[in-house]
Amino acid sequence: MIKPLTHLGDMPVAEFLRDYWQQKPLLIRNAFSGFQSPISGEELAGMALEEAVESRLVLEHGDEGPWQLRTGPFTEEEFLSLPRSHWTLLVQAVDQWISEVAELKDYFRFLPDWRLDDVMISYAADKGSVGPHFDYYDVFLLQAEGKRLWQQGPKADDSSPRVEGTPLNILQDFEPDNSWVLEPGDMLYLPPQYSHWGIAEGACTTISFGFRAPSAATILEDLAAELAHGLPQHLRYTDAGIAAAANPAEIDPAAVARLQQQLSSWLQQPQNIAQWFGAVMTEAKYPDTVALDAGEAEDWRDQLLEGTELVLNPASRCAFCRDPATLFVDGESFPVSLPFAERFCESHRLVQDDIEAFPELGHTGGLIDQLVSQGSLIFPPEDF
Repeated sequence: MIKPLTHLGDMPVAEFLRDYWQQKPLLIRNAFSGFQSPISGEELAGMALEEAVESRLVLEHGDEGPWQLRTGPFTEEEFLSLPRSHWTLLVQAVDQWISEVAELKDYFRFLPDWRLDDVMISYAADKGSVGPHFDYYDVFLLQAEGKRLWQQGPKADDSSPRVEGTPLNILQDFEPDNSWVLEPGDMLYLPPQYSHWGIAEGACTTISFGFRAPSAATILEDLAAELAHGLPQHLRYTDAGIAAAANPAEIDPAAVARLQQQLSSWLQQPQNIAQWFGAVMTEAKYPDTVALDAGEAEDWRDQLLEGTELVLNPASRCAFCRDPATLFVDGESFPVSLPFAERFCESHRLVQDDIEAFPELGHTGGLIDQLVSQGSLIFPPEDF
């Protein structure tokens, strides 16, 4: 297994996390010395022909107007009809299909696994781009082949004017603060909301490692409903000891402050929050891909005895918490031994030795049966 990076260029990871992570951009020259792309543009286009793969084409000068977006799957004829320049192919979750791409994620395990969204790879013809835009997630942009000019501007948000007539969130006004040309092995880190624009200088390939975070709206809406199930009916707004009302129709600042304080006390459910958070952050991005493998490894008992191993489906996610000891896989929670949860989340694989060390895993209807039946545990794919 690839070991996590200890430095980003010459910078220790601890310094990066302290001074840059979610705070300001960082250009890392020669982040991966002698880097060789694990996939070619032709191979990426081949993936975009498949229905199970999410892919997009962005044409700056499309026949339907500027910044035209097309969604896959595509055909060979569509690729052959593309112009010589000013277009980009983007393929999501390439890490779920190609082991060499999946292995690149291990370099970033100085960050929590459950923060990683997926590995997107883009191939751009000369001058190809997706326009000036911003994202709500952290991203590391690794140049894999060719050269790309990256321009980085100020932060933007939902109120920033957009170009009309396209489904893409292209910023109407973009003034770069920094510009860099990245070559293979160079990497650019961008925190959320920093506007940016990458333009290919000749054909090029870029690998994007995106790190997600649930929005405050999602957290409040979903978590509140989850925690409310555990609150007894007798817990209500209280106002013992209040002063006489100066105006009985007024909701005064004291009442609002009192409610805020009570809300805070009702949210003191760390175990329940951990259970909710673990389930939410391990939900599969493409659950249908996981479901395709459901039950594929039903004969796992015989296979493990013969030396075969089970592995976490490349489309699956897992995490664990300590109190109570819980393993989270694809949005489901399973009470397990903490040592096993730590071991499995580190290795993403399971062998006969694990069954001997934790025999409860192999019981009929136990953890392994459940994970195999939902497609989260499979035999190693050919590409992995």
